[in-house]
Amino acid sequence: MSDTLHLLFLGDIVGTPGRDAVIDFLPKIKKERGLDFIVVNGENVAAGKGIHPKHAIDLMRAGANVITTGDHVWDQRDLAEFLPDEPRVLRPYNYEKSSPGSGSVILETPKGKVAVMQLQGRTFMQPAAQNPFHHGPKEAKRIREEEGVMAIFCDFHAEATSEKVAFSRAMDGIASAVVGTHTHIQTADERIFPGGTAHLADAGMCGPDNSVIGRDVESVLWRFLNCMPTRLPIAKGPVRLCGAFIDIDMKTGKALKIERLSHLIQE
Repeated sequence: MSDTLHLLFLGDIVGTPGRDAVIDFLPKIKKERGLDFIVVNGENVAAGKGIHPKHAIDLMRAGANVITTGDHVWDQRDLAEFLPDEPRVLRPYNYEKSSPGSGSVILETPKGKVAVMQLQGRTFMQPAAQNPFHHGPKEAKRIREEEGVMAIFCDFHAEATSEKVAFSRAMDGIASAVVGTHTHIQTADERIFPGGTAHLADAGMCGPDNSVIGRDVESVLWRFLNCMPTRLPIAKGPVRLCGAFIDIDMKTGKALKIERLSHLIQE
């Protein structure tokens, strides 16, 4: 058996269109690419705000091993009761320790143990989170030193690309990969840093392609033109799935390859 773990990460899943497309896509791409592990960000699954337990269960049944969230984690009240019983759904690790659920998890695979972490940035974000630059490296080091897990994937949910790049640099040589979420716009800066950590500032979203970050175009334009609040429904039409394929050496924990995914599903 190969010592290389083939991992897929999908960025923010937006609304019913994104959710349905991902559920249909995962079994196919898992078989096609020989994937060992799948992580998805599900914080926008419920009409763009949060995720219901049922949605999480549907995504895991389709093939997701771990679901990360972000600043919308508490938007659906029933999730707070669900998290303590489902460790495979994460909230940001650098929230208060009294928050329901956990920000990291270790799972067994046929190729060995894999850890997934999530942290939230603080630049242009709500200020509740503790400093990720203190808590992220510390938890990743603990996982490696105390748990003996070398393969560590981290979803960094943040707004500013500068903070995302800086955080990946802080995790270089400690985590196997750090991929950002939240802005819904895929960046083109995929690389492997000198310490062996794969980086992508933002994975992009899984949602309607003819949209403004997943929302109806006309509604968003009306808001910008009139500077007044309005409903921003999820857009319709073909869905684009965005994320990254990452190969990880299970013995060293170093990333071997990172490849962006941007796949348009025609109706």
